[in-house]
Amino acid sequence: MPTAAKLFAAFAFAVLAFFAAEVFKPYMDEGTQFGAFSIVSGLVGLVCGWRIMGPEAGQGNWMAVSSGLKTSACTVGLALVIFSIEEMLVLAFRRAYDGPMEAVVGAIGLGVDFVLRMLQWDFLAVIIIGGALGGLLSEWAARRWR
Repeated sequence: MPTAAKLFAAFAFAVLAFFAAEVFKPYMDEGTQFGAFSIVSGLVGLVCGWRIMGPEAGQGNWMAVSSGLKTSACTVGLALVIFSIEEMLVLAFRRAYDGPMEAVVGAIGLGVDFVLRMLQWDFLAVIIIGGALGGLLSEWAARRWR
């Protein structure tokens, strides 16, 4: 059932994921083609905000901050899985792997590489502060429009 809290959470985490993707781009290799990286990240944030943060709104400010941090972590995790598999498929079609098991291990290696690139202070600040603010915004909407 659509609620104002779900709508605000979806919007807040879509904007957060889009902005976090833009902050993340300089940490990738020079010459990387990003395509729809930021847009797909925004869609992942939209879905996570609607499905994770939205239903948990209305339980108080501390729970909202906690749920916002959980939602931002889930958004990063889901985007990490999506982009690791996408990069693995690109490499697989270029015949970089000898078999399917090597491709799966390669996807895990790509995910680890992406996580190491995410360990930058500005990216982490955007995710943590943005998650807390997104949770508080959703909490405000839940209290405002019951």
